[in-house]
Amino acid sequence: MATARRSIKRITDISYKLFFPFIIIGAIILTGVIGFIVIEGFSLLDAIYMTIVTVTTVGYEEVHALSKAGKIFNILLIISSFATFAYALAKLTQYVVDGEINKFFKNRKIMSAIKELKDHVIICGYGRNGKQAAKILGHHKVKFVVIESNDERIEQELSKKDGILYIKGDATDDDVLLSAGIQNAKALITALPEDADNVYIVLSARSLSDSIQIISRSSHPGSGIKLKKAGADNVISPDKIGGTHMATLVSKPDVIEFIDYLSGEEGESIHLESVGYEILPTELQNKSLQEIMAWRKTGVNCIGIKDAEGKFIINPPEGTLINSMMKVIVLGTRQQIEEMKGNVEEQQK
Repeated sequence: MATARRSIKRITDISYKLFFPFIIIGAIILTGVIGFIVIEGFSLLDAIYMTIVTVTTVGYEEVHALSKAGKIFNILLIISSFATFAYALAKLTQYVVDGEINKFFKNRKIMSAIKELKDHVIICGYGRNGKQAAKILGHHKVKFVVIESNDERIEQELSKKDGILYIKGDATDDDVLLSAGIQNAKALITALPEDADNVYIVLSARSLSDSIQIISRSSHPGSGIKLKKAGADNVISPDKIGGTHMATLVSKPDVIEFIDYLSGEEGESIHLESVGYEILPTELQNKSLQEIMAWRKTGVNCIGIKDAEGKFIINPPEGTLINSMMKVIVLGTRQQIEEMKGNVEEQQK
């Protein structure tokens, strides 16, 4: 209920600004119609006709002769409606010229699309790190929503890219996170430059969702512990990773280049995927790794497993049993991975 009230309030605030001119025009017409019906006893059609020709200053003849009270009312209607009607039309023209109406309907469309999302990723901040995260998620066909407060970034980048869902707002605000569908999201990436803001977002996100995976950027060495305590599952330091990456390129260039190929744009045809115990067909649960990899073989290879305690085992023995809470890490082309997923989904139906 609280989420619904917040969404309604946001839509109402925007709608009021755009539809205020229509409210003014409607109020003038309604006043005129009621006045002519009450004072002159006109029928509804005659009252509407008299109001329209008066307000628009068309000046057609009166449907019926006006009484003294009717003439006074008509004079007041003309005087009051002239300025207000002109103001309303000027505002409508301004909204059309400035593109406000298009923006309004575009935002409504975006918000409707966000409400339909499930298991998506929320990216807080569209700076260098946020932009790169969005780029990689897009290459891997992962649905995401961007939260950005910078008007320049929104106008010059986000609004010009078709297919990107975004919300203008402060990601430290609970209402904004709720609007981004945090309760249906599977992960949140907070990539703001200030660690204090990231800590606040992590606290807010964790209070709104216990199950969401939270990945946070950290600019200062001491901030990682605070972010972990706030509820972040993973803390990434771009500077530390960048330095390590450059040094490893010197010591193990081929290995790093291969990893970059797998994770970057060039390796978009190669895909790594984790297959959880819970999505395996019933006949494969609690079976050996050899049996699982031989089932409806699509060409993917197992490069490791994650056990129930969260530890990784590289190149596990084929006789390893895959039990509850375990995951199999497989490597293959995108086509092979999709075919493997299709086999699993088909078996579950």
